[in-house]
Amino acid sequence: MKKNIQAVNFEMTKKLEEYIDKKLSRFSRHLAENDELTIRLSVVKPQTKENKQVKVQVASLFAEKTCDTFEEAFSACLEALESGLEKRKGL
Repeated sequence: MKKNIQAVNFEMTKKLEEYIDKKLSRFSRHLAENDELTIRLSVVKPQTKENKQVKVQVASLFAEKTCDTFEEAFSACLEALESGLEKRKGL
C-alpha cells in the first residue's frame, strides 16, 4: 500500500501523523498491496467549530467527512470506506 498525505492550510503535527499511521496499520487488512491511498486534511472556515475536513481515496472509493477534530474525521472516513473495501475484496 502506498500512502500520500496532504495537509492544506495547516502544518500537520507528529501526533496526528502517528495517529493516522496507527489507524492505517489496522485498516491495511482491507487493502491490496498495490492500492494507493490518498489522504487530504484541510481546515475549512476557521471561524466555525466543525472545520476539520478529511478526504480519503483508495481505488475507486472515496470518503469525505468534516468534524471537530482531524482524528474524528479520519476515523469516520475509514469506517465509511470499510464496507466498500470488504465488498471489493469478496469479488
